[in-house]
Amino acid sequence: MQTLLQVSLKSAGNWLQQLKDQVVALAPSLAGALIVLIVGLWLIRLVHKMLSKIMARRLYDSSLQSFLLSLFKGILNVLLIITVAGMIGINTTSFAALMAGAGLAIGAALNGSLGNLAGGVMMLIFKPFKVGDLIEAQGAIGGVQHIGIFSTTLLSAENKTIIVPNGPLSTGIIINYTTAGYLRVDINLAIAPNMDIDKARRVAIEAMLTHDKVLKDPAPEVAVQKIGDGMITLAVRPYCKQGDYWVVNFEIQELVYKAWGAGGIEGPTPHRVIVSKTVQSAANLPTFG
Repeated sequence: MQTLLQVSLKSAGNWLQQLKDQVVALAPSLAGALIVLIVGLWLIRLVHKMLSKIMARRLYDSSLQSFLLSLFKGILNVLLIITVAGMIGINTTSFAALMAGAGLAIGAALNGSLGNLAGGVMMLIFKPFKVGDLIEAQGAIGGVQHIGIFSTTLLSAENKTIIVPNGPLSTGIIINYTTAGYLRVDINLAIAPNMDIDKARRVAIEAMLTHDKVLKDPAPEVAVQKIGDGMITLAVRPYCKQGDYWVVNFEIQELVYKAWGAGGIEGPTPHRVIVSKTVQSAANLPTFG
């Protein structure tokens, strides 16, 4: 019994001695790793504050700021942990390979979502439009209600909510109707071919200038677009603010039509040309041979 106790004490002493030797051997590495960890965390906080100030100075969207700052901080923390683990002797090769494989798997699974994410980040940085603008993109026209990380929400003239993914939106053609501060409303109206074009133009411009939502500068325009098909087609072009586009588009047509009627400017009369061909009977056809 005493011999067994002595053996156990001796084994414990040897284990403690080995642990002590390992601690002494690893002490410089542990001290260096601890210093790197403390300095690294301090630097990460410093970079986080600097990036936050830069984004705020450049008026980045708040949701974009939060996303980018969280992304940068997460990446830097992972790199710091891998560095510290390597300094204390932990093999980080397999860990890095595992992370790379996981990243590829996640990227493949979220291919479409990552494209929308990248598109949202690009639009929030370069700002081709802002909330409140009237835009046309991906076959949809509407006012911008919300710009998110993955999608943009539009409100159409019919009061329909349209959600457009940011991936296709960022790579396609975007028409912003608000950037210049005003819009031109394109309306085509026709008059009879025997009407006085100058009079029709004058009456139309005078009528448009009476509308309270039509801008005086730039002034409305009327030009001949086409002469033919039994009519003269006039391009009626008033200018208005972005929010008044549809009101002007609908009301100016009625206003000019009534002004032309009061001024004796007649509209085109629909007509159809019927061509009659006489077909000879077989009995009256000449014979040969």
